Amino acid sequence: MSKILVLMGVAGSGKSTIGNLLSERLGWEFIEGDDFHPAENVEKMSAGLPLNDQDRLPWLKQLNAHLRETQASGNPVIISCSALKRDYREALQSGIDDLIFIYLQGDFQTIIRRLQKRKKHFMKPEMLRSQFEILEPPGVEEALIVSIEQSIEKNLERIVRAAKFEN
Repeated sequence: MSKILVLMGVAGSGKSTIGNLLSERLGWEFIEGDDFHPAENVEKMSAGLPLNDQDRLPWLKQLNAHLRETQASGNPVIISCSALKRDYREALQSGIDDLIFIYLQGDFQTIIRRLQKRKKHFMKPEMLRSQFEILEPPGVEEALIVSIEQSIEKNLERIVRAAKFEN
C-alpha cells in the first residue's frame, strides 16, 4: 500500500502551495481536491454561498474513490482537501490505509489577508468565517499540526520528517 498525505485546513491556509512543493520534493502526484467539486458546488461558492454537509458528501465520496484507486495502483499521493469536520475526514479516509492528515493551522486574520490577495478563485474571502465556524480542528492523535506562521520551508521539512517520507 502506498502512502496518502492529506493537506487540510480552511481556504487560504496554503494547502495547494505546500502540496505542489511537496510533490516536487518527493516526486509524488499532487491532487487538487477542489478540482473534484461538482459544478453546482463551484457555482454556489462563486456566488458567495458556503457549502453545507449535503453539498460536500458527494465530493468527499468521489475523492475517497479516487484515493482508493490511486492507493491500489501503488502510487503515493498528496491531496488538498479542507476536511473541516471529523465526519468529513472519516468519509475521506474510509477504507484507506496509510493516510496521514496534515492540518495547516492559522488564525482568521492571517488567512483573510491571504484570501484578499488571491485572484480568480471561486472561494470568496467573505466565506472564510463560515469555514472557521464549522471547523473541528483535529487533535495531535488525528493529524500532524503545522502552523502557517512558520516558514514554508520549515513546514515542508517538518512534514517530510514527521511523516517519515525521507530518511
